[in-house]
Amino acid sequence: MYRENCPGCKMDQRKEEKLGIPYREFLYVWIISLCTALPISSLFPFLYFMIKDLHIAKREEDIGFYAGFVGSAFMLGRALTSVLWGLVSDHYGRKPVIMISIISVIIFNTLFGLSTSYWMAIATRLLLGSLNGLLGPIKAYAIEVCRAEHQPIGLSLVSTAWGIGLVIGPAIGGFFAQPAEKYPKIFSKESFFGRFPYFLPCFCISLFAVGAFISCFWLAETLHNHSDHDEETDGTPASKKNLFKNWPLMSSIIVYCVFSLHDMAYTEIFSIWAVSDKLYGGLSFSSQDVGEVLAVTGCSLLVFQLFLYIWISKLLGPIISARVAAVITIPLGAAYPFMSRLSGFKLSLVVNCTSVLKNILSLIVITGMFILQNNAVPQHQRGAANGISVTGQSLFKAVAPACAGAIFSWAQKRQKASFLPGDQMVFFIVNVIEAIGFLLTFEPFLVPANKTEQE
Repeated sequence: MYRENCPGCKMDQRKEEKLGIPYREFLYVWIISLCTALPISSLFPFLYFMIKDLHIAKREEDIGFYAGFVGSAFMLGRALTSVLWGLVSDHYGRKPVIMISIISVIIFNTLFGLSTSYWMAIATRLLLGSLNGLLGPIKAYAIEVCRAEHQPIGLSLVSTAWGIGLVIGPAIGGFFAQPAEKYPKIFSKESFFGRFPYFLPCFCISLFAVGAFISCFWLAETLHNHSDHDEETDGTPASKKNLFKNWPLMSSIIVYCVFSLHDMAYTEIFSIWAVSDKLYGGLSFSSQDVGEVLAVTGCSLLVFQLFLYIWISKLLGPIISARVAAVITIPLGAAYPFMSRLSGFKLSLVVNCTSVLKNILSLIVITGMFILQNNAVPQHQRGAANGISVTGQSLFKAVAPACAGAIFSWAQKRQKASFLPGDQMVFFIVNVIEAIGFLLTFEPFLVPANKTEQE
């Protein structure tokens, strides 16, 4: 039964009539997901230099420590408000939350690029995270605009755009930070961009967010405006279901959080490690070199998502594919510290290939967890469920940069240690987290909502 003037019913009716892939709605999902991901890690290639310019660290070895707190501020802010945004999206709809969140990206990401002090940088990142409620509602939206057989594609778009954003964002940061130094013929040191060397990459991302905001005026709402919808679908009033007692949901969220901790720690460490001096085990890359590596990775992720992921999902399912990806990630991560022994073309080739493979594996894991989470709850609770997921993920990701920065700074001071010297210790700790995530993907811990369907 379809109710008149109900946007959710209109969407369900459209799905009944049109059996194909909803390309237009999926394009919105991809653009909005990219919009929320770009600001998260765009600062990493230039954060090392930004902290240095803000004169907060007394020694070069302490820069990673202070950089970690700036990296954590966004995730801490998001952890504080994600459940609230999820509840708002369940009550008022996905569209208003999405539009408010994009406005916050436009404002606070721009202000971060204008930071003149360490505390201003932290405050703008904290506010950007607090007012950005995009991820939970867009995951729910990706499920709700398509038929069941297309849901893996919808959620893979979220995780792919997320993954691409986490590599294209740093690429933008690497290419456009400090433009007066990189492109002196275009930007002088006395110009606005010379006085604010980290504004240009933030402005580029905010400009993309403006375009995303305008496109949202044509975004179709998917939430039902009558309370009996979930009773019709499964016979149980949604208000009586306790999400925290839904173990298929909570177990998939916990596993998702562990893998998110690993991914965020890796993202923070890779950029700092790559630009650090070879004397300390790094690669002596410039921020532009890091940007080029991440740009190649982002393009590769898009190709993988468009042509390969759906076949892997159909062949293995979300759980087995996540296990395989986690197992491959561990030896791959152990190889990173030894790349500092390479140089020239060999170094460039190895770093690019490893970065592409690492991010593809992360995409497979995260998409699998997205599918499990959204299949564990009815629509009326999907926003809140994704809010809990984003809160947990954000807490773990808030811890990751601060801990990663502190561990990296500590590792820099133990280059001659007998056990796992220097960066070997950093990547070993990151691998331990991945191994824990892998172990948690087995029963009795991880239990899919419908075991037969999932495995």
